[in-house]
Amino acid sequence: MNIPQKLRLLMQITGLTQTKLAQELGVSFVSLNRWLNNKAVPRAGMQKRIDALCLKYAEIKDIPDKPLDAKMAILWLKKKQNKNLLNMILKYPDIHDQFVLVLTYTSNTIEGSTLTKEETAAVLFDNVTLPNRTLVEQMEAKNHQAALRFLFKYLQNNRKINEGLILKLHSILMNGIRDDAGIYRSHAVRIVGANVPTANYLKVPTLMKKFVNEACRSKKKTMEYIAKTHAQFEQIHPFSDGNGRIGRLIMHAMLLCAGLPPAVIDLKKKRRYYAALQKAQLESDIPPLEEFLCDSVLEGFKILERS
Repeated sequence: MNIPQKLRLLMQITGLTQTKLAQELGVSFVSLNRWLNNKAVPRAGMQKRIDALCLKYAEIKDIPDKPLDAKMAILWLKKKQNKNLLNMILKYPDIHDQFVLVLTYTSNTIEGSTLTKEETAAVLFDNVTLPNRTLVEQMEAKNHQAALRFLFKYLQNNRKINEGLILKLHSILMNGIRDDAGIYRSHAVRIVGANVPTANYLKVPTLMKKFVNEACRSKKKTMEYIAKTHAQFEQIHPFSDGNGRIGRLIMHAMLLCAGLPPAVIDLKKKRRYYAALQKAQLESDIPPLEEFLCDSVLEGFKILERS
């Protein structure tokens, strides 16, 4: 792993801005910026200091050369340090509500919702009706909140992700919005803005049974496996609407079953998410999506650590 990659990883792990990281290293903002953009190389002594910070914050003596391997090492270390994550989410209202807010806001925004984060919070926690936003958008927010709460409670007592759970989540998500809530689609659909072919609707019930049997019931809990499963679900596209949100709810469930927090997607990286998803679906190239999920799970750890 080169110096710019180590510095960006440090910023990601710690949440430090460039200004704060420069202060931590005892250098100017300009110098740090030049290192980040590969326009200059720090001296040997400073490189040792950067490695020391990696050890301090990530507690990993030997940072792997590949960014994905480094992020995976940090994730599994954090997993060891944070036991019973689901219990923490359910025990502490501030952590629980922050996950509900952020996951609802990001997932709905990815699908085109115009609610701001502040408006989403007002709808979710203050039961406010916003006159300048559509009723459907506000119902989608409340329904996603209800689906998350149901999922957290369900996983507390049952770690099996089955077909019944998937249909139940969809029925909650689309309650009062669609007549086919909780029912597989009976017509052809396409993924807007993508050249990814979706399953023939006649094959959806069979494909979903196979999906659950082969993927969701597997005892494997690697990030590669979770990324691959997410891509498979989105390509089946079993519902008339809500596939992206249901797919991410399943992904959160799988992460929690693996002892990891839900994945908090950075909306600024939405295009990278879609690009990685398509690579996985069209080229069976999983690592880009796997690395994106690592980044998103690291964001989830920040909520757990209240950082």
